[in-house]
Amino acid sequence: MKTYEHVYDILSKSPDFVTGESLAKSLGVSRTAIWKAIQTLQEQGIDITSVRKKGYYLEKGDILLPQDISKQLNIPVYFNPDSNSTQLDAKHGMEKNNPTPALYLASSQKAAKGRFDRHFFAIPQGGIYMSIHLKPNCYFADLPPYTMMAAAAIVKAIQRLTGINTEIKWVNDIYLNNKKMAGILTEAISSIESGRITDVIIGIGLNFSISDFPKELANKATSLFTSEKPSITRNQLISEIWKLFLTIPTSDLIKVYKEKSLVLDKQVTFEQAGKTYTGVAKEIGDKGQLLVLTDDGQEKWLSAGEVSLTSW
Repeated sequence: MKTYEHVYDILSKSPDFVTGESLAKSLGVSRTAIWKAIQTLQEQGIDITSVRKKGYYLEKGDILLPQDISKQLNIPVYFNPDSNSTQLDAKHGMEKNNPTPALYLASSQKAAKGRFDRHFFAIPQGGIYMSIHLKPNCYFADLPPYTMMAAAAIVKAIQRLTGINTEIKWVNDIYLNNKKMAGILTEAISSIESGRITDVIIGIGLNFSISDFPKELANKATSLFTSEKPSITRNQLISEIWKLFLTIPTSDLIKVYKEKSLVLDKQVTFEQAGKTYTGVAKEIGDKGQLLVLTDDGQEKWLSAGEVSLTSW
């Protein structure tokens, strides 16, 4: 770990001010090095109060610690401070034959995209942007429902760590208080020769601690924490999400997904083959399909790749 990471670690665990002298002594560095570390943290958006003779106090904010997350998950974690997209970072890692599973992290993204190439709001501090690269090497019919699994892991991790109840809007969005808080993008790469899915990249963008949104998103988007100081760090949530994803049986994650559905038994509108339908969402299949009973009495199973809900 770098000096500023060590300083952050100490400040984040202290309930009171910590003097520069005690920081320097515990880390075996100079007071100048401590001052530079504080500057670095503040440049990264960490809110630190400095009071003469009292020292430093961390008010709000955190930094990503890929080494700590890697130890928690026992998989490689790659951090790119200048990322355009963690999905692209994962694809570059795949080209380099990086080991899998592997997690790719960024403090922000310059070209964040969601499903159907839609723009995803990302800021320099307060968001979680990450992608995991897996090698399932199986036929499409046998592919685990990765989007469902990731969504379930997110809501379960948040509930475990904070007690906050979030819900899942079919098929890939996490909602809090009827506003979008996170989105998931799953991409698969197949081999024409074998007909197998060789690689899967699951990307997650999550609003962790954001108090202000652009005017056009203010009524649609929210954050896990808004004005209050987060009760957990991004590192804790990232580790918990992927720990659950990698260790909990698929059937249990599917059960959580269904239990946390925001759309079941509610009216939805969707488009299919150029025609608009309205009906009631009745069931979610184990592969993520949504059964809708339309107003004209039809039962339609919707595939996430074919249609998208326009209202619920």
